[in-house]
Order: sequence, then C-alpha cells, then structure tokens
Amino acid sequence: MKPIPWTTAKILEATEGNLLCGDINKVFAGVSIDSRRIDPDDLFVAIKGDVHDGHGFAGDVIANGIAGLIINQDKAAAPPGQLCQKKGLVCVTVTDTTKALGDLAAFQRQRSNASVVAITGSNGKTTTRAMTAAVVAQCFSTLTTSGNLNNEIGLPLTLLNLNLHHQWAVVELGMNRPGEIKRLGEICSPQIGLITNIGPAHLEGLGSIDAVMRAKGELLTKIKPAGTAVLNADDPKLLQLADQTSANVVLFGLSKNAQIRGRSIRKKGLGLSFTLQMPSESISIDIETPGKFMVSNALAAAAVGYLLGASARQIKTGLDSFVPVQGRLNMHKTHKGIYIIDDTYNANPGSMSASIETLESLKEDGRTVMVVGDMLELGQHSESLHHKIGILCAKSKISRIYATGKFAESVAAGAREEDMDSGNIILGTKEAIYESIIDWLDPGDWVLVKGSRSMAMEKIAEKLLKWANS
Repeated sequence: MKPIPWTTAKILEATEGNLLCGDINKVFAGVSIDSRRIDPDDLFVAIKGDVHDGHGFAGDVIANGIAGLIINQDKAAAPPGQLCQKKGLVCVTVTDTTKALGDLAAFQRQRSNASVVAITGSNGKTTTRAMTAAVVAQCFSTLTTSGNLNNEIGLPLTLLNLNLHHQWAVVELGMNRPGEIKRLGEICSPQIGLITNIGPAHLEGLGSIDAVMRAKGELLTKIKPAGTAVLNADDPKLLQLADQTSANVVLFGLSKNAQIRGRSIRKKGLGLSFTLQMPSESISIDIETPGKFMVSNALAAAAVGYLLGASARQIKTGLDSFVPVQGRLNMHKTHKGIYIIDDTYNANPGSMSASIETLESLKEDGRTVMVVGDMLELGQHSESLHHKIGILCAKSKISRIYATGKFAESVAAGAREEDMDSGNIILGTKEAIYESIIDWLDPGDWVLVKGSRSMAMEKIAEKLLKWANS
C-alpha cells in the first residue's frame, strides 16, 4: 500500500506555508528531498544541508517533470520561485524547509492513525529499534526506520512512508545537541518512549553526562498523555528520569526492580541464552550475538512487546527473527581460523567498553587484537576518554592494539600506563595497520575492529575478512 497522498491544500495546512503559485487541488503521491530519485508525481522539498542546498537542484527536478516544490521564502524571487511561476507549477514557500519537512511528517503521523514507539539512548538504539520492530511486527503492521534515518531529516523521511495500513511505527531518534530530541519527539508524538541508557556520547555538543541525561530525557516530555516510558532499570541516570516523568514507567533490565527482567545469562556457542521474566510468564531466549549488552537491547524490545500485549512466545519469535545490524558486533569465523568482529557502525566510550568486554569473554585460549579508530564528538574529554580505552585494553589482557586517528597516541599512552608492552601497540594509517596485522595473525586469534562512523573502520574489517577468507 502506498503512502497517503497529498493535496496542495493539505501541504499548506501541515506547513503553514504560503502558496506562491499553482493549483490548490493538485495531488502528489509522496514527498522527496532527493533530486536523483524523485518520481514525477512527488513533491520536492528543497532542503539546505551541510554540503548541498536542494534549492540548487530545483531546476533539474522541474526539467524532469516535477509538478510541485517547497522552498524557503527567500528563494521566492530567485530561480526556483521564478521557474515555478513561469511554468504554473505548485510552489509553497516556508521560513525553513527542514522544519517544513518535519511538519509534513508530523501531519502524516497524525492522519495515518498509526501509533509510535520512539527509541533513543547513548548506545544500542539502532539494534534495539531493529529488535523492537521485529517483536511488534509479530502482532501489528509495522513501519520502522530504514538505515540510520534518525535525525531531523531522516525521521520525517521514515514517517512520510506511513500509510493507512500501518498500525505501529518503531523509530529511532539520534541527537548531538540539546533540543534535538525535543523536536524529534514533537514530530513523531510517541505513545511509547524508550531510552536504552545514558553514557558519555556527544559530549562535544552537550558537555557532561548530566546534560546527556537531560537531552535524552526530552523524549519523555513528548510522550502522548497516558503513554509509557520504557527505561533501563540498570542505569542510575534513567532511574532519575523515571522519578521525574509524569508518564507511566515500565523498567527493563537485570535488576530485581525491573518488570521485564533477564536472568540466568549464559554463553551458547558464539551467542547467548537467557531467561526472559515478565510479570505473568517467562521463556528462554537465544540471541545470535556474544555481547552481554545485547541482552539489555532484547529486554527493551520485550518490554515494548509486553506493553502491546504480545505473548512471551510472540516476543521470542520476534527476537529469533532479528537480523544483526551491519557493522554491529557482526561475528565472522574465517577460512584461516581467525575470528573477526566487525563493530564498525559507530563508537563512543560506552559501546567501546562493552565491545572490549565481549572480546575478552570470547577469547578462551586465543590471542586478542583491538583495532581502534577515534571516537568522535567528545570535545574537551576526547584525550582522557581515549586514554581510558587504552587502560581498559591493557587491563583486559588484549594481546595487541592497533590504533589510528587523531587520538591514537592517547589510546597508546593509556595502554603503556598499564604496563602493556610498547611492541604490541602499533599506530598508523588504516592501510599500514592492515599490512602489519596480516603478518601477525594466526589461527585462533580474535580481532575486534571499532571506531566512529566517519573513521570508516569498516574498510579495515572488509579487507581483513577478504584476506582471512581467501
């Protein structure tokens, strides 16, 4: 079923924009911001981004047959507005096209009658969103975030895909500054707001853990009346938020005060098994991932399922159908007998520590290697937090560290502080690291590759996998 169509009148109602020209009754099949992939029946919203300004592509989409645009007011007398007037196309002007995109999505969310689960947190939100969507889909027609569309542009693009068939949407909210979650919450207006945890991420824009807590907590102020906050009982900061919110609260975690609780966690092959304990029933759950923190993500998804009336069996079926997100603790046993863990999707101090703990738990008699790239957006805390990662690597008895990036030396200094042999601390470019590591690895070794998204650490992981499987 296709998304709900738009008329010019509905576009004006949603955005509170002004009609510069065109037919008030014109119907559009959908909304797009991509001039390369837009269909002729879609409305083009000219977004001004960090790299490209969509207004500069207005002429191209008009030449390709687009019948309507939303542009900034200051472009009304410029080529986009002039071209629309000349050709008799629909042109709506607004003060800010990014805000207008969000307003369209909020309008779509309301008229679709779908309910929303919104997920945020310092770590695990993408995996938790995928797990939650898999659980919810056992009972309801479900839309979920595609890829990493979790910001002020990505979230609207997800919600604009809602149709009258959807009953629930499970969406992810990202942020790096105060006020961002508040705006995203306004757009999606969730019945359920889930926060996975609070940790030292995005400190460059926020400054402190308490500021991170307040920024993530903005989600709870946007939960619909009679809605529910789903919070991690194992996180002291989230227990603070639980005490402060006026929303209903359901806690998940390993703690005894969690309504949705995990017990008896144990290794099972290269994955984990645990008992999911809910208020009225329990069931054994297996997850195909070795990270203990993934149990927390599964419990969060189970808490949402419980709230929506899913049975323990349906929750288990949903979690069994979960496919790990690319670059999130993906385990590979290679032809050469070397184990490679691709955890390159992103990194911050919390997720880095959790991944190192996972590596330590897996190694048995094998040697362990940490290939680490910079963790970004940590501001003035960058050097000290990278230093702590080096300390943790050494304390975890990691055999060898390969570090690349601006803060590689900080990682190395932390490892040396814990008496790690300098000969086992190698700094360099991604290319140099690859050439060095393949000369050192033996069957039975474990390699973890991790770093922030823009460090592109997946390039090392991909080359290692290709070599180790050759």
